[in-house]
Amino acid sequence: MKHLISMQDVSTKDIMKLIDLADKIENKKINVDMTGKLAALLFFEPSTRTHFSFETAVKKLGGNTFSMSGTNSTSVKKGETLSDTLMTISMYADLIVMRHIIEGAARFAAETVDVPVINAGDGTNQHPTQAMLDLYSIKKTQGTLENLTIGLIGDLRLGRTVHSLSQALSDFNTKFYFASPSHLQMPKYITDDLDKKGIHYQELEDIKEVMHELDIMYVTRIQKERFAVLEDYEKVKDSYIITKKLLEGVKNNFKVLHPLPRVNEITTEVDNTKYAYYFQQAKNGVYMRQAIITELLNLKY
Repeated sequence: MKHLISMQDVSTKDIMKLIDLADKIENKKINVDMTGKLAALLFFEPSTRTHFSFETAVKKLGGNTFSMSGTNSTSVKKGETLSDTLMTISMYADLIVMRHIIEGAARFAAETVDVPVINAGDGTNQHPTQAMLDLYSIKKTQGTLENLTIGLIGDLRLGRTVHSLSQALSDFNTKFYFASPSHLQMPKYITDDLDKKGIHYQELEDIKEVMHELDIMYVTRIQKERFAVLEDYEKVKDSYIITKKLLEGVKNNFKVLHPLPRVNEITTEVDNTKYAYYFQQAKNGVYMRQAIITELLNLKY
């Protein structure tokens, strides 16, 4: 891999290689050395976990970072083009990690610069490193990625994490349940891809009836910042609230995942159950992002 822009660019072989590499890094079976390398973390859009986990990943590998959060203190405010910003940054950095509000911005960056680019989220389109850490989390909790039943719940139209994850899992004979408000359903281009691959999925508004089938429940928040009209957000913000009671009767291997941040879609009482895995999931992000950086920079270990 030269870049990581979309899960459609990642083969099943690549996925399994990165999962294996993340496992070796986590369990200290290898020692990756990033000494002397510099990563540019360009976040044109707010981030907590993705930004900090990339910074942690780089520094734990022995590398260094410089960061941009927003554009207020940059020449973008003066009218500098994205192309010029990227070209300039690529003169300093060995790797660019970029989050941008515009769909396709990461692909544009990869076509503009000569250093590896990692898409840390482009609008409502893709978030491939989140998908990779999700796959790592699923593999760790289930022992496999094959033949699982996954429920994706919440804002499936605007939630880029579920777009990347559903594309990635479609190569592992996954059975999907998509639960969302009717106007926040999974985009047609995603379901069209699933249809082409012969992957079973069912669109629901209520997840309760299939809870006993699920191996993984992947919950996403209704994203207030994606709504142009606040009233539209208010109508759907509490569509799905996962409670401890809802989890009664689930499989023993069942786990609840969430890319975070959460608002009120998972109650805190769930945190203390054996099914909650979202904070460990965030921790797994460091190991997976270390693996991705190792692969893209061809680091020795």
